[in-house]
Amino acid sequence: MKIFIKNATIINEGLSFKGSVLIVNDIIKSIFKDCMSTENIDADMVIDASDLILIPGVIDDHVHFREPGLTHKADIRSETAAAAAGGVTSFMDMPNTVPAATTICNLEKKYEAAKEKSLINYSFYFGATNQNMDEIRKINAENVCGIKIFMGSSTGNMLVDDEKIMEEIFAQSPTPIAVHCESENIIKANIEHFKRIFGNDIPFEYHYKIRSREACITSTKHAIELAQKYNSQLHILHISTAEEVELLANCKTNKRISSETCPHYLWFDSSDYQNMQELVKCNPSIKTQADKKALQHAVANGIIDIVATDHAPHLLGEKRNSYLNCPSGLPSVQHSLNVMLELVRKNILTVETVVECMCHNPARIFSIKNRGFIRIGYKADIVLINPDTKWQPDKSNILYKCAWTPFENTVFNSRITHTFVNGNLVYHNGKIHDTAKGERLTFERNK
Repeated sequence: MKIFIKNATIINEGLSFKGSVLIVNDIIKSIFKDCMSTENIDADMVIDASDLILIPGVIDDHVHFREPGLTHKADIRSETAAAAAGGVTSFMDMPNTVPAATTICNLEKKYEAAKEKSLINYSFYFGATNQNMDEIRKINAENVCGIKIFMGSSTGNMLVDDEKIMEEIFAQSPTPIAVHCESENIIKANIEHFKRIFGNDIPFEYHYKIRSREACITSTKHAIELAQKYNSQLHILHISTAEEVELLANCKTNKRISSETCPHYLWFDSSDYQNMQELVKCNPSIKTQADKKALQHAVANGIIDIVATDHAPHLLGEKRNSYLNCPSGLPSVQHSLNVMLELVRKNILTVETVVECMCHNPARIFSIKNRGFIRIGYKADIVLINPDTKWQPDKSNILYKCAWTPFENTVFNSRITHTFVNGNLVYHNGKIHDTAKGERLTFERNK
């Protein structure tokens, strides 16, 4: 199968240029700049992308697709369809499922499910606990994206609080270590403080004071110290405060320490709790407007490396509970690229930066083989975007199984038109083509 995408505006590796791409089967075969002749190209499918932007597929290194065990909220089929509609061509899923991916056996069962059900490329984190160091040592670094440590408890309660085990993981992990950084002791003390004031009916607008900035800063600082002590490859998840940005800036010369934030920390701030209540309750919490601006600046200037979703769906019936009974997390994998493109329209980011932090950097940091770039010989994971069409998410076009998003009714000015995964057209103008299957991601790492 040959697919020829012509006359697109290609955004790749810091450049923007008019050009065309030839896909042969699952590989990018040729890249043509505007001045190069394409008259003799023979293809089975030709797409005139004259008014479209072409980028590598988004690699989301942080999702919770809930399979197995929590598939009433989401599953691999439903969420990868939503991801494809949002221009995401590869995902890395977290281990706090039921059962948790805290043994090699349970981890491989998730890969088996994805092989049958995933419409896009996939990898799964192994979950660290206080008891499974022997399993961690068995991980094959060439086909597992990383190890996840919860330094603060969240959905699934996989807290690692044994300092000796923590040090062993940082010293011996064969893969990158992805860390949820919040201090459990600080959070517990804050909950008790606000329960004394409000009883069990704590207003949602206090969430950012319970899952506080101090909880994040203390834990992130500790993770950085461990990584520096053991020369570990550390990836700090969902950065939410200005102070954490400063910590990261101060250790930016250490190429083995990287970080991410999420679209909701770049879009919302603590003033949104008043109107959106439970819909923006997530861990870590969304912080202040000043934090939001610091995070936007950090992404724009390369201090934060990756923007990923932490896509964490719950049913609306589960979310619509009192504060202490409301699960944290929000679904966004279908809309994350659109949010980022809105920040481009607001002149907060450039489209080149969006591609850097959503496509290139996940591939670089996790050493993903032959993906994340528009390069000859790389897998044909390609997204086309109409940069000038208005639309808004609503119940008719949301593909998440949970059927809601905090970005519902937000007016977007760009829209994904085509998503190719391994050369297969998986999404096109509102329609999912679900005959294609994603592939297991592989990693090129030094043993």
